[in-house]
Amino acid sequence: MSETKGGLGRVVTASLIGATIEWYDFFLYGVVAGIVLNKLYFPASDPLVSTLLAYSTFAVGFVTRPLGGVIFGHFGDKIGRKSMLVITLMLMGVATFLIGLVPTYAQIGIAAPLLLLFLRIIQGIGLGGEWGGAVLMAFEYAPPEKRGLYASIPQIGLALGLCIASGVVAALSYGLTEEQFLAWGWRLAFLLSAVLVAVGAYIRLNVMETPEFAQVKKANTEAAIPFVSMMRDYPGNVLAGMGARTIDGVFFNIFAVFSIGYLTGTVKLPRTEALLGVTAAALLLCATIPLAGWLSDRLGRTRVYAWGSLLTGFSAFPAFWIFLNSGGSMGMIWLALIVPFGILYATVYGPEAALFSELFPARVRYTGISFVYQFSGIFASGLTPIVATALLQYSGADKPWLVCAYCAFAGVVSAMSAWWIGREAQRGSLAEPDRADQWTRTQAT
Repeated sequence: MSETKGGLGRVVTASLIGATIEWYDFFLYGVVAGIVLNKLYFPASDPLVSTLLAYSTFAVGFVTRPLGGVIFGHFGDKIGRKSMLVITLMLMGVATFLIGLVPTYAQIGIAAPLLLLFLRIIQGIGLGGEWGGAVLMAFEYAPPEKRGLYASIPQIGLALGLCIASGVVAALSYGLTEEQFLAWGWRLAFLLSAVLVAVGAYIRLNVMETPEFAQVKKANTEAAIPFVSMMRDYPGNVLAGMGARTIDGVFFNIFAVFSIGYLTGTVKLPRTEALLGVTAAALLLCATIPLAGWLSDRLGRTRVYAWGSLLTGFSAFPAFWIFLNSGGSMGMIWLALIVPFGILYATVYGPEAALFSELFPARVRYTGISFVYQFSGIFASGLTPIVATALLQYSGADKPWLVCAYCAFAGVVSAMSAWWIGREAQRGSLAEPDRADQWTRTQAT
């Protein structure tokens, strides 16, 4: 038993550290897109146009993530989870490091944004395969009655990655002049990825394959083409999973990406204070994500997720009202960031990994959860900063209520999807479960 617990601890630690590094790499781009890249790589006479162009390359990373999910999901379901995770980590790290070396538009012209675009594509492919493998390592190693908790731990990597990314940029922004930060300071955050990836790769090379996938290999029951099997056998699960994912992608990108530009441009909050507010919320998520995962083991996966979706989505209204009526009070603005993003959002993101993993049996699970998470991310995540910017331009900077309604609508869609998943779980018709899945089927609602 102690050996099993030790093995689980090593796997969860490796998943968390690797996921943290990958999310750092991915969201670092989003943090600087609206404050650096729009100025240096997408110059335009209209600041709105340059910001939209910068966010467009941010969105490209989400568009390519499904491709990475299908590629690495296929080989993860055929060969194994562990080897895919080492490859994805290296892809992300190299691409992020190279972004820190790309010359500006003023130096090499149109080649600059094109190089950014290419490297962002590589980032997207890498992360597309990373998320599914990281959460599966923890999910498939964990005892069935604790899968919500253990599968939520790699999810902390998103909070830590965002925290480190925004924290590093905030520290550089605080310690350097505006000219130094724009000239070279922001690049240091990208170059740091080389060190982080070396540490993560070493740790991941020292974990074993998951017991569930080992059983699939032993029984020789791998799917011939996992993606085809997934779409043929579980189309309803795929659609429900993508619907449930909507609030996660929309809300995260409104509060972690779009809000930084909104607070600095409309509310006139100093950039460093806006970044530190997001960092504080991300730090709190490190505690609230596993708490929400644990609650889903106790109260039911879909119950926590559905109510969490509604609370999270509608919390945008009071948050943006406080942004506008805070009188510039940093404390009030931070409160309006931290409560919705640091607490309520966890009720969605904490149970999400286990919820999606329970939609598919082990033979197509890597492909299934990767596709659900990454394909829905195109619309739920990648397009959100663009949609929010366009809605704000239409309604006026001092009337962000269409942006809030966008969040609320996403919450309703996800709550309805979670309700459907719970109903199907009660009927036992979600999938043909592996034996290790049977306990979680009975606990899903």
